[in-house]
Formats: sequence, C-alpha cells, structure tokens
Amino acid sequence: MAGKTRKSEASTSSSSGGGETVVSDCGRRKSSCGYCKSTSRTSVSHGLWAHSITVDDYQDLLDRGWRRSGSFLYKPEMEKTCCPSYTIRLRASDFVPSKEQQRVSKRMQRFVDGTLEVKKSVEATKDPSISASACSEASSSGTKESLSNKNKEKNVGDHITNYLSEQVDNVIRTCSESGQFPCSVQLPKASVKKVSQAKRKLLVEGAEDLMYSSSIAFQIAATIRKAQSIAKDASRSAEDNPLSPKIIAEKLAASLDQLANINGLAIRACNGHINFYTATTQVSSNEDSHIALGAQESATERKDFSLRKSSVHPQGKRRRLDIRLKRSSFDPEEFALYRRYQINVHNDTLDLVSESSYRRFLVDTPLVPVQPTGDSRVPPCGFGSFHQQYVIDGRLVAVGVIDILPKCLSSKYLFWDPDFAFLSLGKYSALQEIGWVKENEVHCPSLQYYYLGYYIHSCSKMRYKAAYCPSELLCPLRYQWVPFDIARPLLDRKPYVVLSDFVLLQNGESSQPLVPENVMEVQGDENHNEDSNDVLIDGGGDDDEDDDDEFESSDDDSGPDSIGQTSVEVENGNVSDILIGLKGSRLRYKDLQRAIGPGERLESQLRRYKRVVGEKLSERMVYSLG
Repeated sequence: MAGKTRKSEASTSSSSGGGETVVSDCGRRKSSCGYCKSTSRTSVSHGLWAHSITVDDYQDLLDRGWRRSGSFLYKPEMEKTCCPSYTIRLRASDFVPSKEQQRVSKRMQRFVDGTLEVKKSVEATKDPSISASACSEASSSGTKESLSNKNKEKNVGDHITNYLSEQVDNVIRTCSESGQFPCSVQLPKASVKKVSQAKRKLLVEGAEDLMYSSSIAFQIAATIRKAQSIAKDASRSAEDNPLSPKIIAEKLAASLDQLANINGLAIRACNGHINFYTATTQVSSNEDSHIALGAQESATERKDFSLRKSSVHPQGKRRRLDIRLKRSSFDPEEFALYRRYQINVHNDTLDLVSESSYRRFLVDTPLVPVQPTGDSRVPPCGFGSFHQQYVIDGRLVAVGVIDILPKCLSSKYLFWDPDFAFLSLGKYSALQEIGWVKENEVHCPSLQYYYLGYYIHSCSKMRYKAAYCPSELLCPLRYQWVPFDIARPLLDRKPYVVLSDFVLLQNGESSQPLVPENVMEVQGDENHNEDSNDVLIDGGGDDDEDDDDEFESSDDDSGPDSIGQTSVEVENGNVSDILIGLKGSRLRYKDLQRAIGPGERLESQLRRYKRVVGEKLSERMVYSLG
C-alpha cells in the first residue's frame, strides 16, 4: 500500500469485507486512579479517539494492551501508571470451572426450576425505573427495623434448634428403652446447632443446603465407653466398641425419618454427625419463622408442620430464563436497570447517572459491524458490539456489554438488578460468555478466546479474574501471552514486570536480562487499591468522562530515549509510511511531507503513535489530522 494516496489505502478488515479504521490522537492521559483511589493524577495512559474501527484492527489493539470505553481507546502506560493493568484472556476450550463456579450454575438452575428460596421478594420492585429517593426511603425504613428484626431472628433460631434437640432426645430415649443403648447409663442431652453460611462454603459440594447439625453421637459413644470402663464389664476394647459415633448417628438418623417426613427435612448421618438438610432448597430467615411457629405448636398440630414456601416463589413454579443477544443500541429498559445498579451497588448519585453518560460509556461504539457471511469466517451473529440480556419471566435482570471479534469475545461491563444479587449474576454471566465462545468456535474456528479486560494484581478486588483458569496475561513489552501461574509470583514482588523475560529464561534462551537496563528499571512501586466487585469487568476508572482527566500533547516526548522504549520492536523512528487522513484524503506521511515540508512537532506525535499501536497498525489505520 506504500506510496498510494487514494482513499482505498485505509484499513479494511479481512473479516468485515469493508470499513476502515480512523483515529485521532489524544496524547497521554493523566487522571486520578479509580483503583488505588489516589487523589493526584497517578493513572497514566495513552489515548486515541476512534471515529471508526474494523473488528480486525480492534482485535490487534487488544493484543497490544488497548481497551475501549465507548469510542475512546486507551492503553495504560505500564512503566508510569500507579496500577499496572495486564490484559487477561482465557482459551474457552481449556476452561475448568471451580467448585464455586459450579455452585453458581447449579444455584441458577435451582432458581429456574423453582426449588431455590430467596431471602426477600424479587418482585418487590417491579418497576426498574424506581427513583433514587424511593430506594433511599425503603433503605431508611429497613434500617429502623433492622435491630428488632435481628432480635426476632435470634428468637426464631432458638425455637428451631430447641425443637429439633427435643426430637433427637425423644429418639435417644426410645433407643435406650428398646435396649439399643445401655439403659443403665444416663445419656447426655442432645444439642442441635445452626450451621453458618460461612461454614457451609467450606464443606463438600451440596452442603449449601445443610442447615443444622448435632454431634450428640460422639457424646453418647464417649459416655457409654466411660461407663463400661468404670464398671469393668466391657467385653470389647474401646476400639472394638460396636457403638461408635458413626453407628450411633446412623441409628438416630434412621429413627428420625418420621420427623423428616413431618418437617420436610432431609436428615442424614455423616461421619458421626447428624445433619439436617432442607429437602429441596435453602432455608432463608423468613422460612425459619415458619419452622419456629411449627416448633411452638402442640404435638397434635406438629403433623402439619412443614417448610412452607414463600408466597412469591411457591415450590414447583418453574421460571423462564432467556438470554438474548442484540446489537448495541439504546434501550430505555436497559438504561433504567443501569441506573438502579449504579445507584444501589456503586452508590452513584442520580445526577451522575445520566442518559448521555450511559450512551457514551456503554452504547456508543466505533466498531464497524460485520454481518454473518454464511461461512466459517464469521459466527452466526456477526462481529461487532453487542448487549447480552438476561431475562427471567419477562423481567430484565442483567445486561452484559460485549464485543465479538475475530478471535474472541471481549467482555466490557455488566450491570444487574440488585434484587437478584443472590444469583451471583457476574459470575454466572462470565460462565455463559465462556460457554458462548465454546459453542461458536464450531461455526468460526478463529473465535477461541474470552477476554476479561484488565487484571490488576495490585488491587485485591480485581484479582477475581484469575479465578477463570487457565488464564494468560499479556506481556507489556513483547506482547506475548504468559500463563498466569508463571506471572503470579513475579507480580507478588513488584507491580510492573516484563513477563516474557522470565518465560524465555525458563526455556534457557538466555541467562542475562533480555531487556535493556534502562527499560527494566522504569517502573513504579506505588500502593494500590480499588473498588470493584465480582461482576465488574472494567470497573471504576475505565470511563473517559472524569472531570479530573488531563491530556498532554503528544509531542512532550523529547526523543526515542525519553519515550520509554515500551516495545521491543522500538521502531527505527521512521514515520514515513504512517497512513494519514486529511480532509477526506488518505496518504502516507512521506507524501504529505513532500507537499508541506517536514514538521518536527507532527513527527514527534507520529513517533509516539507508532510506538503505542505498533508498526503494522500505524500503516493500516488512518491517523486523522482533520
């Protein structure tokens, strides 16, 4: 393409079959950091404004550490920014879900099946456009009642455990009278305790339905052994005592079957413990009140005692979950959900969550859409920017903002209904997006990866992205992908690391530093922290609308040495083949130079531009001068 001056010189996408990439240079961007909450402008990045961009060019920019916020493209200046951000990706076909991720999928399935109870009615806020003031009033009202509710819940819990303990005592008494336990030994009273949510998570898979447990079998076994030892009439040693905790627990659990049938509980013996499970679903605090009421009823009334379902979600009522993929466009229902999410989850004020800011951040896109071609080059949905909607029984509960590109699905942002927080929609949507890549790789073999945005090791709340494994991080110098397991110990020592150096050293290619000393030492040691949760792909700090942003002109670099040599391909400084856009024309800089003469300021800008986007893209994309 070198030497031509026609408009056809602009970048055209091999996947799109048309379109061009046109960008304007925004220079270096300095702003306050949304991750470490720095009050000074310590977050440093390069910026480009994309008037249009082909999916192939944006894919290549992702693979050089760039991201987009609306039509603004940005790339952290890794040696200078306070919180180095590494592009992270996962090959979908290699993904191995963790137990926690499996639990998230199962929880959603149980909710759809109608067998999962929830702590509060998700129908309480049917109007997703509810105002911030109304939300505030509801919150205030809830705060006033919180103390009394806690006391009520404690009393409810005591009633339940006392009731279950009484039933276990009755069974123990029956076993003693029937001769299964020595009738001459005074056995201890049973104590049933509620299992905390935190403890359930540490137990085996399926233990999320474990509500109560008793260790009475261990106490009975110890009491019997002690009595036999004192009487010196034990025919077996303690090790051979047939009444071990395990056997005692199994006997008691079998005798408690009738209780299970009455109360809707599943009762099982497990390694000497007697465990009480909800038969079909988790029990929430309002369900505890049902159990407590039953515990206070007379013996004749207890036959009617059951774990009654919430009137909002009666047992057996199946729900319909629809996942819809649509091209990025403004949708009033989505905006209403986004506003509720930002106000309730991120504590934004209503004036900050405007329609215009939402459009710029999550609707506007410079990507040139690509329609399906019917062959293996493009998936059935095409390429471009999309919104993936999650709809339950006709109600929009979450929206994932994604880009579908020739090699990947790039996840940009997710917002969800606060009423459905119990479903961990951030994790669930990530699992769905990974599954989508797997399914569509069949139609488009090049589409193999799931990009999760930036991984920030120095920010604990952004480390969750590495839970989707086996993942890779992009080396900020050579733009090679490095397994996370190799990168993690290096990032534990310092925030900015040339990751590919250590891979090459492991392969025995060199025993000396592979990067010039002056480049290796240009790195910061700032402290880091941030807000984000397990659902934000590009959390705080990614939007380009901060009032504190400061842009420096692109010619503030005095030369190749001062611009950091961020890439090993430190180009020779020759900018003659960069494609320039000027008043609708496309021409190489060397041709422009012949017409207007050399320009030191412009050449400085072009050198910096070539460094941050790479030689190939600088010759493909149109660098607009107006």
